[in-house]
Amino acid sequence: MSEQQAEKLSKLVVILGPTASGKTDFSIELAKRFNGEIINADSRQIYKKMNIGTAKVRGAWQKNKETNEKVFVYENIPHYLVDFIDPGDDFSLAQFKDLVVARAREIISRGKLPLLVGGTGLYIQAVVDNLLIPAVPPNKKLRKSLEEKTNLELVELLAKLDPLAVRTIDVENKRRLIRALEVCIWTGKTFSGQQNKGEPLFECLQIGLSVPRDELNNRIAERAEKMMERGLLEEVRALVKQRYGWNLPSMSGTGYKQFANYFQKKISLEEAVELLKRDTRRYARRQMTWFKRDIKIKWVSNVEDAARLITEFLK
Repeated sequence: MSEQQAEKLSKLVVILGPTASGKTDFSIELAKRFNGEIINADSRQIYKKMNIGTAKVRGAWQKNKETNEKVFVYENIPHYLVDFIDPGDDFSLAQFKDLVVARAREIISRGKLPLLVGGTGLYIQAVVDNLLIPAVPPNKKLRKSLEEKTNLELVELLAKLDPLAVRTIDVENKRRLIRALEVCIWTGKTFSGQQNKGEPLFECLQIGLSVPRDELNNRIAERAEKMMERGLLEEVRALVKQRYGWNLPSMSGTGYKQFANYFQKKISLEEAVELLKRDTRRYARRQMTWFKRDIKIKWVSNVEDAARLITEFLK
């Protein structure tokens, strides 16, 4: 992006990092310092009824006096695109991108700073790089046949159609695998080759939270135990009773799918919790693999360094 282009674009700050890296407290502090409002970029925190397993902030819906709309508020900071989708509903990357762009521009129009905060790399890239998402509508018949396959079978099929996509996609995320295959099959082209970039929508500053691997693993273990103390098992049980199936995108994520075999009486609760810790560690590694590909991300280990970057960025 040229300096002339950047001068014409509104500014967006992105706070990213692996799960359990401390993005919540980090972003709240920065939002308070820079008159900011937060837009969620976590693909799990969009869902209602899923609070503990997604590590959602313990906020509440309130009326925004400025806009007269109901918003999710935590620590007096509005949070958007959080707690608004039913776990049984579909929600696409294209929908996310459109909502973020509209919300960021609305925040900017009120003289505030939008902070896009989360750990879902593709969600963030869709906005930062203005990904031109393939206009391929969902095909229920194809999806149903693909859903019957295991993740390994889906990965093997995708490897034949699009080897590059296999190296970058979250192979544990069945929904993403199915979507990539859906695009490949219906367009006859690779999924990875269709993720082209458009003209920048914002001038973006991407700040990544850097946490040593051992410390992050300890945080993950501690957080899993705290989730259990807060009632994660009861939260999952309530979702199961409401007939949200394990094959749903909402239920197939880390924090929920690890309890499927427990409820089917195949493993003990202790084994399910250990699975949660293990899978969260693996997810964090995949997140970092994704983020490390982007040389534009500026990595910091404390709020003060992040604040200095933002101050310079806003000049």
